[in-house]
Amino acid sequence: MTTDTAPGGFRKTSSGRRLTGIIMNDYLQLHQRAADGAFVVWIAIVVPAELFAGFDNVVYAVPESHAAMSAGKGVGTLQCEKAERAGYSTDLCSYARIDLGTALDGGRDSPTFGMPRPHLLVSNTNNCSLLAKWFDVYHRMWGVPHFILDIPFCYEEQTGADFAYIKAQFADLIRTIEELSGQRFDEARAREAVRLSGEALLYWKRFTSLAAHRPSPITAFDSFVHMAPILTSRGTAQLVEHYRELVAETEELMAQGVYPVPGERYRLLWDSIAPWHQLRKMSARLAALGANITCASYTYCIGSLEGSFDAYAYDGGDPLDWLARLQNFSVCPHGMKLRVRAMKEAIERNAIDGVVFASNRSCKVYSLMQMDQMRSIRDTLGVPAVMIDVDHADERKYNEEASFVRIEALLETIDALRGSGA
Repeated sequence: MTTDTAPGGFRKTSSGRRLTGIIMNDYLQLHQRAADGAFVVWIAIVVPAELFAGFDNVVYAVPESHAAMSAGKGVGTLQCEKAERAGYSTDLCSYARIDLGTALDGGRDSPTFGMPRPHLLVSNTNNCSLLAKWFDVYHRMWGVPHFILDIPFCYEEQTGADFAYIKAQFADLIRTIEELSGQRFDEARAREAVRLSGEALLYWKRFTSLAAHRPSPITAFDSFVHMAPILTSRGTAQLVEHYRELVAETEELMAQGVYPVPGERYRLLWDSIAPWHQLRKMSARLAALGANITCASYTYCIGSLEGSFDAYAYDGGDPLDWLARLQNFSVCPHGMKLRVRAMKEAIERNAIDGVVFASNRSCKVYSLMQMDQMRSIRDTLGVPAVMIDVDHADERKYNEEASFVRIEALLETIDALRGSGA
């Protein structure tokens, strides 16, 4: 294990280098298998990709993941502008504009040469209200079938009726792929993929739980980056091994006394999608202030049931049961009660001093309840919070100085509360 630490606390670790290799190999394999005749499915991030492992020759691509990578590599705005020139509004999600710009230009300027054209599109209604319309563009443009998973919004924990409704749609999706691809579904193979995903998520939770240590051995930026193979390597032994080694490496760094923000004075929580175009700059600037965003709702929800924090373990039974029960894991389809409950647990477990709510210009579903959520956290827990404006992939909609004026005001409020003994 090796680590290189740049000024401001940004680290390039052996896990980071391994991650780069995994993602590059995943995209290379995707293109190669598609070229060799595999059945290609484009999916939204919460569609259960483990199902595709039940087929001999089905591969999947995740447009949202590709868009995030494009933003992180500095070409997000370029691809957005291509979509805008084609007539798409700047008010659309920047992920959608990046993806559309990439597709309309044949993959040019993409860090992965785009994605192979799909034989099937699979979107959902719970995580993103735009996705079904976004994927419908390709349905009309290319004549590709579009399967929409209709997932109920959850104001409370998932009901039995909702569970049965979701699971039945997974069975319909399997039959659809069988009919379109001419391949038969093997439940045993899907069960093994689910087992591997479940094991990987246990390691993931162990990794993110290390943020409870003072000082934290991780930042939320680490979890933002390392969530990538959950999207591209779902249901694989490679995913398990990466997170196993990530945990071991992080614990070794802790033992050596190596921390991303060694002078950690402020422990913060981030509520929004990652600001992909700002990861390095924002992490360095926060570290210079002694501030560490140790955890984020965007990543602490992964592998958990709605409104909870711990991993939902796989019991080895029907793989569709586990997938259906976890279908509402992300924050976006949660009502206020569930969002506040999970955030309260994260704040208490990680000894959070303040919360940064990032009102996301692209993700209305994520941002819709943030003002009420911020008020609830302030009133019930006495934890100070601040709201900043951001866009997860279009840097034209982010003002660094305005954001840091508010973040620094939050740090001053934390200092004042400490001084008053509150």
